[in-house]
Amino acid sequence: MMDTEVAIIGGGLAGLNAARLLHTAGIEFLLLEARATLGGRIQTVNETGRPDTDGFDLGPSWFWPRMQPAIAALVAELDLPTFAQNSDGDVVFERMSREAARRYPGLSQEPEALRLVGGSAALIRELARDLPEARLLCGTQVTEMRLSDAGVGLSVRFADGRGEIVQASQVIAALPPRILQATVRFEPPQEPATVRLWQETPTWMAPHAKFFAVYDRPFWREAGLSGTAQSMVGPVAEIHDATTSSGSAALFGFVGMAAEQRAAIGEEALTHACVQQLARIFGPQAAHPRATLYKDWAADPLTATSTDWFSAGHPHTPDDGWITGPWKERLALAGSETSPNEAGYLAGAVEASAQAAAEVIQKFAANKS
Repeated sequence: MMDTEVAIIGGGLAGLNAARLLHTAGIEFLLLEARATLGGRIQTVNETGRPDTDGFDLGPSWFWPRMQPAIAALVAELDLPTFAQNSDGDVVFERMSREAARRYPGLSQEPEALRLVGGSAALIRELARDLPEARLLCGTQVTEMRLSDAGVGLSVRFADGRGEIVQASQVIAALPPRILQATVRFEPPQEPATVRLWQETPTWMAPHAKFFAVYDRPFWREAGLSGTAQSMVGPVAEIHDATTSSGSAALFGFVGMAAEQRAAIGEEALTHACVQQLARIFGPQAAHPRATLYKDWAADPLTATSTDWFSAGHPHTPDDGWITGPWKERLALAGSETSPNEAGYLAGAVEASAQAAAEVIQKFAANKS
């Protein structure tokens, strides 16, 4: 059996930020991440699809400091360099398959969207760097939680199949409510209203897929284009410049078709169709990418459930809170979807985890006094 004051489920931005705040407060924690690496939905990779310190963001990429002070403050505290999302040049709109795409003068982006030098994973690397490595357990999936007078017993399964019990006084679940409900068994069970709430809360980005085309240079900029395009033809509905701060040129887009349709078409055929579309919009040079990347978040079992294939919408915070009944005193939710202001965004992960950590720290302070 492993003992800790606080067990944190999830090693994405929310889980690591909660760990940072607990560590600063002198509270012992154990972070349990089901994936083989930290980061959760934050995945920055190179053109071969491998994690990289200067790559392309398969998950979230932007934040808006003027609208999202919580993440702006964290980025400043960690002293992480940023750069603006490229918006210089014309935008393109593709309205019908029988019409050529049309270009229109671009507008200055207001408020300005920023990206992190090195990709969004720079946040993960910097947060993890200052935490005790022995307290960060990857390849460790929580399968059950049991409530007792002493706290919470968590059944975990390691990547090699071994099982273990982690005993904690408090638990912070830093993952989407829908994934928590689908993957963890509770004893006693959560109240029906809580189960229903978690099941009905959409996981941000879970129904979607991102496609990248990597090039030798950003030729669209040379043609006076920003790289931004909207399409009602598809398969990509929304396209942006994904060129890195170091100059690795790429375009990326959100695939505008349902997860079930994407699965039926298959990645190879979908990649071919996406490249053809980029050539229609940006010219023949776009037909020859050096590499392509594709991430279907609906096919990621640690991000999406079958419900996410058909459920969209934006998460919102319930008036009565995320937990009721006997679990309320021992469990706090900290996934981005539970943020009261920025649900689903990077900023939401920072806000929700800070709130959950503050609640736990206050409980420990009250118990000591």
